[in-house]
Amino acid sequence: MNGPLFYSKILLFGEYGIIKDSKGLSIPYNFYKGALKIDENPSQEAIDSNKSLVKFADHLDALEDRLVTFDTALLKSDLAKGMYFDSSIPQGYGVGSSGALVASIYDKYAYNKITVLENLTREKLLKLKAIFGAMESFFHGKSSGLDPLNSYLSLPILINSKDNIEPTGIPSQNEAGNGAVFLLDSGIIGETAPMVNIFMENMKQEGFRKMLKNQFIKHTDSCVEDFLKGDVKSLFGNLKSLSKVVFNNFKPMIPKQFHSLWKQGIETNDYYLKLCGSGGGGYILGFTQNINKTKETLKDYKLEVVYNF
Repeated sequence: MNGPLFYSKILLFGEYGIIKDSKGLSIPYNFYKGALKIDENPSQEAIDSNKSLVKFADHLDALEDRLVTFDTALLKSDLAKGMYFDSSIPQGYGVGSSGALVASIYDKYAYNKITVLENLTREKLLKLKAIFGAMESFFHGKSSGLDPLNSYLSLPILINSKDNIEPTGIPSQNEAGNGAVFLLDSGIIGETAPMVNIFMENMKQEGFRKMLKNQFIKHTDSCVEDFLKGDVKSLFGNLKSLSKVVFNNFKPMIPKQFHSLWKQGIETNDYYLKLCGSGGGGYILGFTQNINKTKETLKDYKLEVVYNF
């Protein structure tokens, strides 16, 4: 058995902010992917994945809100045959490893599933997001459902607010362009739950809440609008402000060895860094108007270009 492929995602803008109703923009990232498989001679990785899926199946059984029902008999029968999730998506890197898994399980085992081919009304999108959030909470404790939604639809998603999401188009890439969005590998596995807990603790302070609303969300919203319009000049102005705000207020989410690199980008204007997902490790997201110069500056680091403009 080989199931269909589901891809990783990158939340370009909106990390943490979308918890408090900022805009967000999430795009599929086809470099990494995963699929459900059954092999006759499974590797140790496949056996470990299968064990984890057995626990996940119990979680799906216990979903009380009944937003969705699954063919659990078929799921359990496939798991007994050794089904696992074969994935190239790195875990703990902020590119949606659990999202692709959730999308693949829903696709294969959900009854009355909402399909990508039907007319995706706002109601259907919100229902999918709620289903995926409940499913993915097994991995993160609390999930917005956006990662699996992105993986399932394989379309860029614009988050206007918690209750207003829509598929969107993004400016087409200019392969010859000097501008780029890139991923920087921190070499550390990040864990979502501890980072979200730090954020929630900070939210108890009035000063932090003010900063979030008046600076972080304001710049995030502007970045989303600039990116979708293709207004590069305004985008980089807002990116610089956003990068500064994150550096000053989200330090625990930035791995220590990247603090000086982060600051260097802001001071030289060569590139601007921001969190990719919850931070704490995994990938860091970067934006530059001169990718060749940035590659030279960051030559000691693992850098992957994900979008050119």
